[in-house]
Amino acid sequence: MNPRMMSLNVPFSRTSYRPTKQLKWQLLLLFPWFIPLVTYLLLGPQYLYHLPTFVGATLLNTSIGVACQLLLDLLPQHIAARYPDIRQTGQRLALLLLSFMTITPLAILAALWVYEHWSLFGYVYQPGTITRILLFNVVINLISVGAFESVYSLTKWRENMLEKEQLKKINLQSQYESLKNQVNPHFLFNTLNSLSSLIADEPERAEEFVDEMAKVYRYLLQTNRRSDTSPDSDLTTLATEMTFIHSYFHLLKTRYGAGIELQVDIIESDMDCLLPPLTLQMLVENAVKHNVIHANKPLVIEIKSAPEARLLVRNNLQRKTTRVLSNQVGLSNITAKYRLLAQQRNSLNPATSTVFVDESNDFFTVSLPLLNQPQA
Repeated sequence: MNPRMMSLNVPFSRTSYRPTKQLKWQLLLLFPWFIPLVTYLLLGPQYLYHLPTFVGATLLNTSIGVACQLLLDLLPQHIAARYPDIRQTGQRLALLLLSFMTITPLAILAALWVYEHWSLFGYVYQPGTITRILLFNVVINLISVGAFESVYSLTKWRENMLEKEQLKKINLQSQYESLKNQVNPHFLFNTLNSLSSLIADEPERAEEFVDEMAKVYRYLLQTNRRSDTSPDSDLTTLATEMTFIHSYFHLLKTRYGAGIELQVDIIESDMDCLLPPLTLQMLVENAVKHNVIHANKPLVIEIKSAPEARLLVRNNLQRKTTRVLSNQVGLSNITAKYRLLAQQRNSLNPATSTVFVDESNDFFTVSLPLLNQPQA
């Protein structure tokens, strides 16, 4: 990926290992009785009545236990990073159990081999001891996995609920900003001014302009009446969005003439895909807002299909010398809409909710995911 390209929706990123709270509680609550009990099962009464044996065996088994527990604290974090979603609980639990049930018995058997090979602390093999220790270990593993998964699932559920509420707020803000921009007096004034200049000089073009203007505002009103009661109620097909963009661009072309161009290269199969309405209008509007538009230096806006079901919206960069007031919510709102849609559709693929922005010296490019039609 281009080093200057950034994702506006940052997925899970792996960080350096940090001990979990569960590890700390296990070391405080589990080890003080688990280590002495296992050591007693290994060595018998001499463990309690011979101080050097008690101290030495306790320290050795505690060291082995801590090393094993650190590994068992690291692995669940990697498993949770690979299968982070609540809907992946089954996969996560299976891998957790497999890890715990593999590592701890191996650690126990390795420790027993060391005890027996070097006859540490007078250890003597007794039939049934290993079986009892392994069975006891199975119980501890089930408790540990259950505790980890319970804490993780509860935390993840709370995070998802909080994020969903935040995204809903952002989406509502986006709808408000969109509506506010659509009835922006400057845009309305410029549109009516263009119409006024056409009426006297080119009445036929004025009539065509009025038709396109009516289509634009009809689409804007219809879009803002949509509800968000279902995952796809706030989506539109790319074909519908492009029909609107052609009408919207007609207004811009009438105003700027040779100073602005629109190039469209979309494959037919993409036209049935879905995206949030007014997404393209917002990107086109941003391009017009932040760049110089001149007949000798036209602003060229491209909308074209890209691999992996994505849509590229690109314009040549010729930024205005004067600072343009921007509330910086346009791209953020588009991103928030995609993330909210991904949650509503229960999407596990980050690509379906990620908006990429690439700004080079010559071009400003936004890459949007195109969503598939819901299956009947």
